[in-house]
Amino acid sequence: MIRKLAYLTTALVALAAGPAPAQEAATPQRPNFLIIVADDLGYSDIGAFGGEIATPNLDALAARGLKLTGFHTAPTCSPTRSMLLTGLDHHEAGVGNMVEVLAPNQVGKPNYEGSLRADNATLAELLKDKGYRTHYAGKWHLGLTPEQDPHARGFETSFALLQGGHNHFGKAVAQDRTSFGAAYTRNGQQVLTLPETFYSSDYFADSLASQLKAAKAGTEGAKPFFAYLAFTAPHFPLQAPPETIAKYKGRYDAGYDALREQRLKRQVELGLLDPEVAAHDADLAPRWAALTPAEKAREIRRMEVYAAMVDRMDEALGRVIRTLKDTGEYENTVILFLADNGAEGSNLDEPSMGMLNAVHARADNRVENIGQASSYESVGPGWATAATAPSWRVKAYPTEGGIRVVSFLSGPGIKRGIGRAYTNVADVVPTVLDLAHVSPPGSRFQGRAVRPIRGKSWAGWLQGRSTEVYGADDAVGEELFGGRSLRQGNWKITDAGDGTWRLFDVAADPGELHDLSPGEPARKAQLVAAWEAYARQVGVVLPKPRQAIIDRPVRR
Repeated sequence: MIRKLAYLTTALVALAAGPAPAQEAATPQRPNFLIIVADDLGYSDIGAFGGEIATPNLDALAARGLKLTGFHTAPTCSPTRSMLLTGLDHHEAGVGNMVEVLAPNQVGKPNYEGSLRADNATLAELLKDKGYRTHYAGKWHLGLTPEQDPHARGFETSFALLQGGHNHFGKAVAQDRTSFGAAYTRNGQQVLTLPETFYSSDYFADSLASQLKAAKAGTEGAKPFFAYLAFTAPHFPLQAPPETIAKYKGRYDAGYDALREQRLKRQVELGLLDPEVAAHDADLAPRWAALTPAEKAREIRRMEVYAAMVDRMDEALGRVIRTLKDTGEYENTVILFLADNGAEGSNLDEPSMGMLNAVHARADNRVENIGQASSYESVGPGWATAATAPSWRVKAYPTEGGIRVVSFLSGPGIKRGIGRAYTNVADVVPTVLDLAHVSPPGSRFQGRAVRPIRGKSWAGWLQGRSTEVYGADDAVGEELFGGRSLRQGNWKITDAGDGTWRLFDVAADPGELHDLSPGEPARKAQLVAAWEAYARQVGVVLPKPRQAIIDRPVRR
């Protein structure tokens, strides 16, 4: 223990002085890193952020670290994951749009490849190059070919679902073989069969735990590690083991409007939310009181299964944490947890869902069957907007509800408390490199040209040398499906997909309720010009026609 404390003191002093490239290869006992991604998890779904779902393992990790209440991602999964691994804007990384829904005018365009481009270096590649062992388990969604597999992009051991999603029990729904079918690989080799006992969260977590144990016991066990655990829970289809679903029977009978108020109250009690903040209306779902008894029964069952998925994910993560403790790695591991976007608010029975609507129509979605392997349901906009409150809307939108997500950081050298500064998923790469004492690659890596990292390191902020990560003049743009936003200091412009820019002071109005455009025309024009400069820089190609994926009917 004394030796570990001495190392941590030395590491923090070295971090305050900046990276030391000449000593990178020789630095002993550098920190390990574990990144955990939950798929479509709502901001307040875990206990530490205001939720009622049983998440003791996540809550314990959050309690010993820093809750990041200003952490932002892209509006959907694969764009966020590309930023997480490269430190770039997702257009630069090659995922300007999700490959499954490329607009006709985006097909074949640079930055719209739908997979990680060769002219970037992943975090796994950078750390492996400097002596880290690298491990991966879970959803990839960054390319389907062998040269795009995790094993080809820096992960020495891996078990990966290459597509964006699949049945959580590993079975096809009504012989579904669409892009939401299955392509699993282990260390770059295709996995043809899954065990009968397969359940995604259990299998992904146990796979990573096995990789960590085997590597620790092997010839390279003394090396520090970078591990990435990417759950597919609680992404649709809503499916969970019946014994876990049973824990939540009757818990959500009061409905999503009541849950929204409970979650907001709890966020205030936890110090995560200013009690004076006004929450945005839940404008994508009807009021609970307006639903018929049959509609309420379906909604209640959906949320019971969703809660079970989050519960089971937490339980599975607990086994990974136990492995770290058993191997003596826990105290020296920096752990970052995040959701990849805001809560999923789609109804799969809407025609705009296209391919997914067809799969939903073939499944057995009787209320009593929701949660089984033969069902294919989503949690829907009512529960999703309850989970993103006080923010506006949900996944797929560039509003705060689509891009401000649950996240926390814990481990050696990480202070405890609440970090309210604006942070971005592109910051993860430079932050980890700083904490690992690894210099960024510049314009070349391993003989190939690479794009310079866009994100900003949190090292100075984490160590108290600065109060913010981004300066008042730093502009951070976003575009997906034609929805647009740009953040500069406390100001933000948002186009929710209808082509209209709105101006918000998100420090005073995080719910994006009050469009200040009429009183601030010059500021709005300045931010619009900054977004246009960003779009040119990263190669944005706005979809034509506008994509229906964010053109959902708004019901009041």
